[in-house]
Amino acid sequence: MAGIYFISDIHLGLQDDQSERRKLDKLEYLFSIIRSEGHSLYMLGDIFDYWLEFRHLIPKGFTRFLCLLSDLVRHNIDIVYVAGNHDFSLDRYFDEELGVKTMYGMNQLHLDGSRFIVAHGDGLGDGDIGYKIFSRFVRNRFNLSLLKGFHPDLALGLLKWLSQLSRTHKPVNIPLERDRLLHYAEVLVTERDFDYFICGHNHVKGIVELSDGSSRYVNLGTWIDGGSPYAVFRNGVVELREV
Repeated sequence: MAGIYFISDIHLGLQDDQSERRKLDKLEYLFSIIRSEGHSLYMLGDIFDYWLEFRHLIPKGFTRFLCLLSDLVRHNIDIVYVAGNHDFSLDRYFDEELGVKTMYGMNQLHLDGSRFIVAHGDGLGDGDIGYKIFSRFVRNRFNLSLLKGFHPDLALGLLKWLSQLSRTHKPVNIPLERDRLLHYAEVLVTERDFDYFICGHNHVKGIVELSDGSSRYVNLGTWIDGGSPYAVFRNGVVELREV
């Protein structure tokens, strides 16, 4: 059976040139596996460290990655991009030019006979009130239209600054923040039926069996600390792997 693949929190554009090349080399190798063994790819947010589209241009610096995505689409791999908190605005470029379906928020899906809830994870659960207010401000259509009215260099420079600002913001209760999405999944499993809750966002990689005994929480981790984690779903089972 062809696999369904999941990645998140690559944060392309964040690190030094050597680290960025390493991430792209790993992505190119992973995408070669997906071309030969995969059916679809779900990108669960923060693939870029900052992203904003304009009507007539796209941000500089991500050409190699965008070409890799386009190659997957040409090989009939279905790609879904769920926006993360660093994806300030996913507009028509991914859907109309690359053939990548874009989604926001939390989404319930049926994949190969199993029930999935997929999300980046930002804004879910208790806590992090500051980020939730910030997200509403940044994602507001009027505010985005004002931002896009700036010269692109100014707008992208502001987004890069906001991205770095969000990284320096530390929640008061770090253990609570590390477990917030797991706690959210534990509450959600009492309200909805699902087999897997898959997310990223807090960079805490792992698979945890939830209290109902049949559902599982999966966090995809991050690529910014030297690792290159991804998940694959095949024959009814999700596994975390490294490239």
